[in-house]
Amino acid sequence: MKKKVLSIQNIACETLGTLEGMFRKDGLEVENVSAQEGGIPIKSSEYSAVVVLGGPMAVYDNLPYLQKEQDLIRDAIKNGVPVLGVCLGSQLIAQAAGGRVFKGTKKEIGWHDVLLSPQGRKSLFSGINEKKMRVFQWHGDTYELPEAATVLAYTDLYPQAFKVGSAIGVQFHLEVDERLIKSWMKEYDAEVTAEKVDAKSILPALGDLSELEKKCKVVYRNFTAMLR
Repeated sequence: MKKKVLSIQNIACETLGTLEGMFRKDGLEVENVSAQEGGIPIKSSEYSAVVVLGGPMAVYDNLPYLQKEQDLIRDAIKNGVPVLGVCLGSQLIAQAAGGRVFKGTKKEIGWHDVLLSPQGRKSLFSGINEKKMRVFQWHGDTYELPEAATVLAYTDLYPQAFKVGSAIGVQFHLEVDERLIKSWMKEYDAEVTAEKVDAKSILPALGDLSELEKKCKVVYRNFTAMLR
């Protein structure tokens, strides 16, 4: 039977990006569902993996569909189904696994360096030889991780990637391409203005995007190695 990946979108502009092509190139079926339109299944068992994407909403808003996503994440962890949470998705994993999500002291928008932990270099980031890597960020919330979590990447401000059971959360966006970044700048332009972020610092340099896609492929390979 063809392996199927469930991708949960919390807002239309935040998609799988470059990850979708990687899944499909490997012959994996991708089922994209809208969380806000009630597309969240109750059980994870029919999927080989679940990907929970980003969005501007907050976990602590306690929106009904975010609660359903957490229920699905808990079901996946219980049954050993691999989960990849991106940005908001990582926050949902943290909360679902017993952690706490809250507003950070400073928003991270644009290109930032994250440090890879020894555990991270042996697992999710295995194949990336540097101890730090440049990634694209767009978040204001962060988390206190559950005791069972292993930190895979971090900055001085926040934990940036972690693993708990069969779930992996990454606070940053490896999946972005130029089209996605430009669409977010339009969608979230009020936030960029309010935070006094220099738009030119957000616009992707070709070198940054090229390196980001290489790192995304490494993380993709390490994540899909977990698929059943």
